[in-house]
Amino acid sequence: MKPRKRSWFDILAWAALAALILVTIAHLATRPPAMPAFATVRADWKSSEAWLYDRDGRLLDSERVNFERRRLAWVPLEDISPAVRHAVVRAEDRRFWSHGGVDWLAVASAVRTRLAIGGTGDRSRGASTLAMQLAAFLDPGLAQPGQRDWRAKLRQMRAAQALAASWSHEQMLEAYFNLLPLRGEAQGIGAGAQSLFGKTPAEMNGIDAALFAGLLPNPAAGAEALGRRACRIGHAKDCTAIRAAAATLVSGEQAARVDPALAPHLAVRLLDQPGKRVTTTIDRRIQTAAIVALRRQLSGLGAARVRDGAVVVLDNATGEVLAYVGGVGLKSTAASVDGANARRQAGSTLKPHLYAQVIEHGWLTAASILDDSPVQLDTASGLYVPKNYDRSFKGPVSVRHALAASLNVPAVRALVIDDVQQFRDRLWALGYHGLVEDGEYYGFSLALGSAEVSLVEQANAFRTLANMGKWSPVTYQATRQLRQHPPRQIVPAAAAFIVGDILADASARADAFGADSALRLPFWAAAKTGTSKGMRDNWCIGFTDRFTVAVWVGNLEGDSMRAVSGTSGAAPVWRDVMMALHAGSPGKPPAMPEGVEARRISLPGTREPPRREYFLAGTAQSEMAAAPQAARRPRITSPVSGSVYALDPDIPLDRQRLAVTVSGSVTGYRLILDKKPLGDADSGQQILPRPGSHMLALVDPGGRMIDRVRFTIR
Repeated sequence: MKPRKRSWFDILAWAALAALILVTIAHLATRPPAMPAFATVRADWKSSEAWLYDRDGRLLDSERVNFERRRLAWVPLEDISPAVRHAVVRAEDRRFWSHGGVDWLAVASAVRTRLAIGGTGDRSRGASTLAMQLAAFLDPGLAQPGQRDWRAKLRQMRAAQALAASWSHEQMLEAYFNLLPLRGEAQGIGAGAQSLFGKTPAEMNGIDAALFAGLLPNPAAGAEALGRRACRIGHAKDCTAIRAAAATLVSGEQAARVDPALAPHLAVRLLDQPGKRVTTTIDRRIQTAAIVALRRQLSGLGAARVRDGAVVVLDNATGEVLAYVGGVGLKSTAASVDGANARRQAGSTLKPHLYAQVIEHGWLTAASILDDSPVQLDTASGLYVPKNYDRSFKGPVSVRHALAASLNVPAVRALVIDDVQQFRDRLWALGYHGLVEDGEYYGFSLALGSAEVSLVEQANAFRTLANMGKWSPVTYQATRQLRQHPPRQIVPAAAAFIVGDILADASARADAFGADSALRLPFWAAAKTGTSKGMRDNWCIGFTDRFTVAVWVGNLEGDSMRAVSGTSGAAPVWRDVMMALHAGSPGKPPAMPEGVEARRISLPGTREPPRREYFLAGTAQSEMAAAPQAARRPRITSPVSGSVYALDPDIPLDRQRLAVTVSGSVTGYRLILDKKPLGDADSGQQILPRPGSHMLALVDPGGRMIDRVRFTIR
């Protein structure tokens, strides 16, 4: 049988079937991934930054928390400069507002260009629309390297159509600006505008817009290529300004000026999660004043003398931190270290708390006489011989003069009267929580600030004195209320008032600091300076009725300062900040609390003139004088306890006798050496030295031991 000849109808039917099969296969092969909703994309956006704001909602600082890529907050479309929006649409997808995700006219043009023999031209992005690019941002699998065939392009086109069907054009454009990758690790116009132009997206001008659009095809483009493309996008007749701006952008010279960077150390301390926004108690005006004062002082002193410093300002009433400057950079070799939170040796700044404690117990008054003369104390770690800052001694001085002039030996004598453990416990109660050892560990040097403390701890302890002995913790965040931590009475109000009055007494400190030092303000203010061992730390902490200001100056790496003292280092910064705080509103002296009485007093035997003095009620006197020598308790003054004496083999032994001296009235007293009688205490005894350890005791006529010393002969 002869086969039937196929008709045109059969051929067309089979062709249609084949086409249908091919279309079905193509449809399945180019199925795009599901596109998310706009609300989901925006809600899932996580910034790599966190932000710190002052008490009035003004930006203080930002901190990079996520280092995978640099993102800022999501930028709404209305917060993007119209010039940028128009430039990007004109350069990337000029029919964006009229097509449904795919620009078929651009597709046809691209196909014609590719088919044209010898076709050339700047095809930048060809037929790729903003919606297609956005689809690739949302699913990077749509634009993987090496996948540039028709199948990949169709999948991207279909994904763009799906976006256009469910998103508005405004939503697509907004998401595009926030998701697009830019130069370096920046993603989105927020990070790009800041890192490349030093502006917010709303502040970008026409030149910025042309450069921004010019970056999109090739974010790593050089200055020449970028300038040429930006000039074409901007339709500029004279491209000089655009080329110059392109060179600046590519060089990376633009600093991120949008970030004020006013509190970087506090930002590190409080910002720990991407996108976190923390409103602090910081007052931006006060923070700026503190930064300016510290930077001016460090610049004036010079990096060869001192490199680092820190400032903390507290509101006395609330404990709110109004300024927190952990450092200002300049020529610091440890700029990332937080100087406000680092523990450093306290120096003389702990003395006010010591005197407050002995005054509150009634063991001393502000007029009590202490002997500023050489003293040696036998301790478990050896002989402790405190000396004053200027290596001189003033003789009999009142407590007021000793504290105001920051004399060391009287402070050690006050600690002997008090108790090292009791003083250590008081410091702990005041918030010095770096003192984790017991009193024996610190010894008598605790009076001179051998312990390590932070500037924040210093500020709050002095704030306690400003608040008449009431302590409460400091707070950094505005959401935390004072009522959550009701104040505790650590120091009696009367003792705190007396110590504060001493620290505000410019006349009492004139011998040590001069009559017109940086500590003297044109209004009432109490202040204390301190310098640690080896000139490594310099402090100035003080308060008025409203504020407490603490300043530290030193080298964070621990090397000594050069020619920097309390009044030349930290005090000028303290003064400048205090003057800024009280501009137009001078500090006022505190009212005298209950339990304090004033009395006119004279101090014969000292260099101090008669004055009005404050006393705890019941302890006032009209005259205060040092006890005469005969009235003092007898004691052995030589040999010194803990001393080691070496014999010289070239000198005859009987010519190396050790003289014994005793102070006070010692008629009838006897000396006992190694439990054997040596002789009468007032007859100038001498010891014939024998190698070994010895104990010398002084006993009264009744046989009671009054004093004893240990010494060694080698």
